[in-house]
Amino acid sequence: MKISLHLYSLLLLLLVSINGIAKVKLPYFFADNMVLQQQTNAAIWGWAKPGTSISIQTSWNKAKYTTSADAQGKWKTAVATPAAGGPYSISISDGEAITLQNILIGEVWLCSGQSNMEMPMKGFRDQPILGSNDAIFNSANDQIRLYTVPRAVQRLPQDTSKQSAWKICNAETVGGFSATAYFFGKMVQEKLKVPVALINISYGGSPVEAFMDAASLKAFPEIAVPAANDTNKLNNRNATVLYNGMLHPFLGFSIRGAIWYQGESNNERAAQYEKLFPAFVQQIRAQSKQGDFPFYYCQIAPYNYFNFGIVNTTAANSAYLRDAQRKALKTIPNSGMAVLMDLGEEFNIHPADKATGSKRLAYLALANTYGLKGFAAESPAYESMSINGNSITLKFSHAPNGLTAYGKKLMQFEIAGPNKVFRPATAVINAGNVIVTSPEIPNPVAVRYAFKDFVVGELYNTEGLPVSSFRTDDW
Repeated sequence: MKISLHLYSLLLLLLVSINGIAKVKLPYFFADNMVLQQQTNAAIWGWAKPGTSISIQTSWNKAKYTTSADAQGKWKTAVATPAAGGPYSISISDGEAITLQNILIGEVWLCSGQSNMEMPMKGFRDQPILGSNDAIFNSANDQIRLYTVPRAVQRLPQDTSKQSAWKICNAETVGGFSATAYFFGKMVQEKLKVPVALINISYGGSPVEAFMDAASLKAFPEIAVPAANDTNKLNNRNATVLYNGMLHPFLGFSIRGAIWYQGESNNERAAQYEKLFPAFVQQIRAQSKQGDFPFYYCQIAPYNYFNFGIVNTTAANSAYLRDAQRKALKTIPNSGMAVLMDLGEEFNIHPADKATGSKRLAYLALANTYGLKGFAAESPAYESMSINGNSITLKFSHAPNGLTAYGKKLMQFEIAGPNKVFRPATAVINAGNVIVTSPEIPNPVAVRYAFKDFVVGELYNTEGLPVSSFRTDDW
């Protein structure tokens, strides 16, 4: 009798364990307070006992969806979402229902990068965000939802990220959230008057290859990818590790687009970044299976990289990395770049004015993704040059009403002759063009603008958007 009772107890524990495993589970980002992308077929997925039938019901249209867990226990389906609104609920059941509450339908944006995206509204220690206290004080808005994927370094791609939760935007929740993402989302929400979700996947000090998968990096054999059986300790500077631990679990979640602020940790490899960065964008678009969704990024701000003890003058000059980002606009479809030439700080790699950079990202999204008109969104961009005797005339796009230095003399242009030696130049604005000359260079062949590590931009279109540093040469 004792043996029978013992066996019965073991069987009961086994059944409880099996039932616990069988209960439907979801990634942490499918949860109360989330936002689903409006007017799309939004993917929802999770895990259950292999072969289990999963039913999903959405409250906005009472529709029911049915799918089954595969041999590994994974299941996935898509639900049709209406125009923006809510709150709604979603019920997911494998026989025992889970109900997700207070769900909104609206605009979902992925916000990713390194420390300048990660930098929270409250600032880093001894490094403030300009105007943050007032912004936090006035931040309460239940139509803005915040989700941060926790930092994670992984050797292999993960199906789920570390635990986190959706937060409703208010003074208590926004202080620890990305300032760049928040200021962007606030402007988009106020202009569109629909719910906005901001999903922050960022990790300070990380190169772009940390956000890429091993397959995408095969085109870059000079980048070491940690082997699956490697026992060396990993950190966020290793290739693939943030893709594996933070980005991969999220890919497939329906989004409107992405904003990105990264590049500082690739500063010494500008030529490589010119190809690496577009490859990253192509990868996440392909794996998200949502076409060429809008991708807007911040050009890194000027900063004195000699603070890091770099002795190679060319490698330390962040203008080369900014130039790689400028050129990427032509190779990344449906993209835009927020120029930050006037926001950098010589001795702080984390500029305090995050609101202005975010506003420029929002201008790009509101104009190019949402079709709003009547305002400028693109910074003027160097387009072409023509040599006329001892002068070079530079033409710019995105300056329909011309250029300005706001009454100041242009001081950051340089000009070179056939010997490739640059000299300070005189530059004047004339009918929307810039004419560059120097008495030292009678036969000019090339021009550079603000092509220094740290510099404060001086040239704008009349709408107030700054020109990126650029060079007409490829020396």
